[in-house]
Amino acid sequence: MAKKRKPKLAVWKFASCDGCQLSLLDCEDELLAVAGAVDIANFPEASRRIVKGPYDLSLVEGSITTSHDAERIHKVRRMSKFLVTIGSCATGGGIQALRNFKDVNTFVSQVYANPEYIETLNKSTPIADHVFVDFELRGCPINKYQLIEVLSAFLNDRKPNIPTHSLCIECKRRGIPCVMVSSGIPCLGPVTQAGCGAICPSYNRGCYGCFGPQETPNTGSLSEWWQQKLDVNDVDIVRAYRTFNAYAEPFRKASEAYEK
Repeated sequence: MAKKRKPKLAVWKFASCDGCQLSLLDCEDELLAVAGAVDIANFPEASRRIVKGPYDLSLVEGSITTSHDAERIHKVRRMSKFLVTIGSCATGGGIQALRNFKDVNTFVSQVYANPEYIETLNKSTPIADHVFVDFELRGCPINKYQLIEVLSAFLNDRKPNIPTHSLCIECKRRGIPCVMVSSGIPCLGPVTQAGCGAICPSYNRGCYGCFGPQETPNTGSLSEWWQQKLDVNDVDIVRAYRTFNAYAEPFRKASEAYEK
């Protein structure tokens, strides 16, 4: 009887900090099970071994910030049967998407001693702005258990069971008092997708929106509540939405509505 071929897995990096790739390595015991179920064919962060494509599944970290990467992502898509983006950079442009609201040449001239050597696009954009994406896994960094769920779903030919509700549900399940109601602290939890386990509210801090917008975020209502109940000004509202998922559409539109 012929031995069944393992699916070939590739992991790709674009503009990012590598944190989401490290989440895969942090899976420890679970990673051994993954390694036994798939052929890790291309993962430079973990191994020098590279097996040529095509690949059954590609995990893509990072945003598109250069013309070279804009071309390279199309090559990755053509080599991949399924493509999953991992992390805020790949799904929402990342913290580097702050360039999208200003003139990037101003930043380049102030940061680099020889700006003439820098070639970059005016905007940092999610992978889905360039190619078709089969599934987006959010977070900064991603939740390693959610990543295992995505890999398990792929191996078993089913849809990943990843929550799309707001972070508030996680606070309720953990018995964490609402920091906005109890302490008057601005929190993005009502418009942010669950996934981190409500880390910040558990320390009496407001959510920073690391996991990006939830499925149906009412950013307008939250922003008005901040202003009327918490006396948050327009500048701070803009700043709150412009962090790790600044260019995710709901957060982008929310920040632009309060930008003077």
